[in-house]
Amino acid sequence: MRIKFFFFILVLFLLGLGGSLIYFVGKMHFMHLYIIEVLIAFILIYLIVFYRKIVKPMNTIGSGMELLREQDFSSRLSRVGQYEADRIVNIFNRMMEQLKNERLRMREQNHFLDLLIQASPMGVVITNMDGEVSQVNPMAVKMLGVRLEEATGKRLEQVDSPLAAELATIPKDETAVVRLNDANVYKCTHSFFIDRGFRHPFFLIERMTEEVMRAEKRAYEKVIRMIAHEVNNTTAGITSTLDTVEQVLSAEDDMEDICDVMRVCTERCFSMSRFITRFADVVKIPEPTLAPVRLNELVSMCKRFMEGMCNDRQIALRLECDPEVGTVRLDASLFEQVLVNIIKNAAESIEGDAGRDKPGEIIVRTTAPAYIEIVDNGPGIGKEAEAKLFSPFFSTKPNGQGIGLVFIREVLTRHGCTFSLRTCNDGLTRFRILFNA
Repeated sequence: MRIKFFFFILVLFLLGLGGSLIYFVGKMHFMHLYIIEVLIAFILIYLIVFYRKIVKPMNTIGSGMELLREQDFSSRLSRVGQYEADRIVNIFNRMMEQLKNERLRMREQNHFLDLLIQASPMGVVITNMDGEVSQVNPMAVKMLGVRLEEATGKRLEQVDSPLAAELATIPKDETAVVRLNDANVYKCTHSFFIDRGFRHPFFLIERMTEEVMRAEKRAYEKVIRMIAHEVNNTTAGITSTLDTVEQVLSAEDDMEDICDVMRVCTERCFSMSRFITRFADVVKIPEPTLAPVRLNELVSMCKRFMEGMCNDRQIALRLECDPEVGTVRLDASLFEQVLVNIIKNAAESIEGDAGRDKPGEIIVRTTAPAYIEIVDNGPGIGKEAEAKLFSPFFSTKPNGQGIGLVFIREVLTRHGCTFSLRTCNDGLTRFRILFNA
């Protein structure tokens, strides 16, 4: 810009000089006039050459720098007819071509990586330096159980998700196995990657539910078979002996009390045998026979079936059906047992709440496209118990056997449902079932 300014000043000076010569042309000698005219012509020619060789190439190179600043790698500079400048122009054009190709390569690579992350069967949660969630892939959204907008821009501990709360506790560069209240098991890794010199933390979430459940099932099936074999064999011998002794003692006088004790022991043996047989039946649930079923009708039927039991306990059982809910492929018989078990557990939880100061209430709610929620205002579930709810032999009831929730888990898993059981921040306990398409 400065060179162009000096060039125009010089042109103005020469124009002024030419005007002065025209004014004084009549007073000068012809020889001197010719010399001055030749000098002016020479200077004009020099200025033209100066513009073509210096000013124009500088303008061209300046335009190239502007293109580079604006990252316009598709435009090219034209040759100016000056060797040194054309050499710079050629180098610049080759550089712009390389940058264009590199940019296209990086764009394709980034696009491929984005598609890979979006389609990954593993959950990916990326956070910024402030610990706020900046990016979440679809699988992570599904695992967290929240909408994308509910997680983005928040810290993990602020997201209403049990999995997010667990992720927030994992230290950097460590891996933890997390088991949630919906019987889902995840392997979570807290790591980071470096981009442009900055560390970007991220979480990698791998679902291990199926593997763990299969391993658990094989383990407790084996344990149950062993226990059932030993218990049944032992109780058979004990009950036979007790019956024989009772028959002998019943013929004696003053032995009625002892005989009563013998009968109690015999009944206890039979009860133990029935219990282990029931547990063994849980792991032998048949594969569901799927057929189209109107979900609202099935829920309504279960509500009518369980209404009497709830009324006996002074518990209100309400139904909220979304008319947009259509048909779902399921085994009506098995799924009806699941709903009955859930409602029964909720009613027993409310009934067992000695400190309850408000009427008991259970709400069975359906939502489109295929979602069921059973809500109760019972005492709730403690944080320590949430992760163990669907484990075999675990129960929150004083006399519970840990069978019902195992049965529910097996049936829902075989239907391909996503489910959870937790006490929310509003104090209500929710059992949620989502039918996956």
